[in-house]
Amino acid sequence: MYNRFMNFFSPVEEIKGVGPKTAAALNKYGFEKIKDLVYYFPRDYEDYQKTIKISDLEPGKVMIRGKIRNLKVQYTRRRNFNITSGEIYDETGSVKVVWYNQPYRAKGFDEKKEYFFTGNFDFKFNRYQLTNPTTVIADEIEENKNGFQPIYPAKGSYKSIWFKRFFENLREEIAAAPDMLPDVEPGARAEALFNIHFPENYAEVEKAKTYLSYEELFELILAAKLNKNENAKLKAEPLKFVAENTKQFVSSLPFKLTNAQRLAAWDILKDLEKESPMNRLLQGDVGSGKTVVAAIAIYQAYKAGAQSALLAPTAILATQHAKTLEKLLKPFGVKVELLIGATKNKDELKKRIVDGKVHVVVGTHAIITDDTKFKNLRLAIIDEQHRFGVMQRQKLLMKTGNLAPHFLAMTATPIPRSLQLTIFGDLSVSTISELPKGRTPIETKIMNELSMNEDLYPILVEKMNKKEQIYWICKLIEEGKTEASNVKKEADKLKLIFKKRKIEYLHGKMKPDEKDEIMQRFKDGEIDILVSTTVVEVGVDVPNATQIVIKDAESFGLAQLHQLRGRVGRGKKPSSCFLIVNDDKEPSRRLKELEKSTDGFHLAEVDLKLRGPGEIYGQLQHGVMNLKIASLTDTKTIERAQKAATQFAAAFAKNPEIMLEYKELNSGIKRYQQLTTLN
Repeated sequence: MYNRFMNFFSPVEEIKGVGPKTAAALNKYGFEKIKDLVYYFPRDYEDYQKTIKISDLEPGKVMIRGKIRNLKVQYTRRRNFNITSGEIYDETGSVKVVWYNQPYRAKGFDEKKEYFFTGNFDFKFNRYQLTNPTTVIADEIEENKNGFQPIYPAKGSYKSIWFKRFFENLREEIAAAPDMLPDVEPGARAEALFNIHFPENYAEVEKAKTYLSYEELFELILAAKLNKNENAKLKAEPLKFVAENTKQFVSSLPFKLTNAQRLAAWDILKDLEKESPMNRLLQGDVGSGKTVVAAIAIYQAYKAGAQSALLAPTAILATQHAKTLEKLLKPFGVKVELLIGATKNKDELKKRIVDGKVHVVVGTHAIITDDTKFKNLRLAIIDEQHRFGVMQRQKLLMKTGNLAPHFLAMTATPIPRSLQLTIFGDLSVSTISELPKGRTPIETKIMNELSMNEDLYPILVEKMNKKEQIYWICKLIEEGKTEASNVKKEADKLKLIFKKRKIEYLHGKMKPDEKDEIMQRFKDGEIDILVSTTVVEVGVDVPNATQIVIKDAESFGLAQLHQLRGRVGRGKKPSSCFLIVNDDKEPSRRLKELEKSTDGFHLAEVDLKLRGPGEIYGQLQHGVMNLKIASLTDTKTIERAQKAATQFAAAFAKNPEIMLEYKELNSGIKRYQQLTTLN
């Protein structure tokens, strides 16, 4: 048996009773180190002392103890659907039990043994029945004596009971687990791990979760703090701020900056003057004017003799950015070029870039290919950075030679405060919280598909009679159809409804030239209704497009719906967004929130609570975020961990050797440090 004081970094085969065969199987499921197993937490808990007799059953979630008989499987006419039924009985009576699409249940019981059955007891098909209950052999619970039991997620052939027995053999070792964090009571971690695996009641579970949540958030926030410290040590070329230059550029703009734009620009301009690289996130709702703020920064870089690059996720968005920047900067002698897959004479353009004859390069992945080199790239801007992976961002940031670039990330998906403190904690954040003057509010309405003839089509006809245009968004792909056939079918249907109207469609599989040509025609007013997939989620501004119809709205995420809605309301005409649902069910909370609010920051907070950080954080979360207990909506614990991590990071900055005392903590934060934008 290994040392009572567990080395969490040791391989699982060092655990007593885990031989080479079991170790290989556990490795396959991601259990390589002892810590991987100890931190495999229950998905739920059941209190098996709270069983009730069958004669006392009432509708709702119930737990009964009894035997089972008369098991059979019935296959219905409906494809891939079957019903396994049986009869559970105790000394007071019997009740029907049903499992849907679980035919293995018919052979999974010993009719001589008693089981605990936990599920919903309700009235279906003219009788009361227990539906899809979970089961456990009564003897297994009695062996543990305590009726309050953890339920572990199964991993292949390793069921919950295997994990319970496994941890039972590690009781003493878990109770003696070493502390990891610098600012907690001695023994707090061991107590938490013990109570998560061997609790007596829910109160102990909640106490354990409080500590373990703090531990995870402390690691995540500390990683961001240390990244920020490391970034401050890097050297960048200072890009001098000259007030007269900026005033001249701002006064040339065809509109007045909002106060929020001015404040954001000032944050950035001050950062560009520093010898350490700027690492800033510029967030603003759809249409808030982030590109103009970026242009002010680019102009400062140009006047300092430096090149800038702007990386966008799509050719359409890159094209729009290039046109906007060229319009704003060309009068001052700034040469802006577009570099995308469809760009002609790439070799010639790349030669001019490396010669320094191009001051600003706007593009997609074509910018980060190995053969795209710069003379003196000093400002790197990434739009919607959550759409890019870590390696893609690294490639852009490596094009600046020995000096680190000043880095600006832009996003139209507002970042909730809790994410700013955790995942994005290595970034300074500037927020554009107001829309430019002249923008009209967008009215949003949820509508059933069955009422479109009476409630929607007359409105659209009226708008088209006024020469206003319409976006019509449909699902990416329907079952059995391609993306192209889906939008084409929808467009053909609309042509029968709106005769003599010009209707075109757009989808992601089209060639860039085709997409650009259709979007340009739509912008020029030659198309009345543009049927599209979400490829227009980010795209060119069409001020005359005042209506957007989103079919099957329930199939889209809240952040994506808000982005799509932002395609209209870009001019001074009243605009509307219609969210179409195809059944009579109560609309989801996210649709109701979208209907009553156009505030992207509020919707981002709602989205985080409903869907977690993935919707906002996108690809960067994959494979890195590994929170088992902590919630990124737990603002109270986040604030506590933030305060402690700030103090520890400051102490570490003065004495880096302090981390040698916390080897396990150091290992954990290295994983989270991969989240940094400059890693």
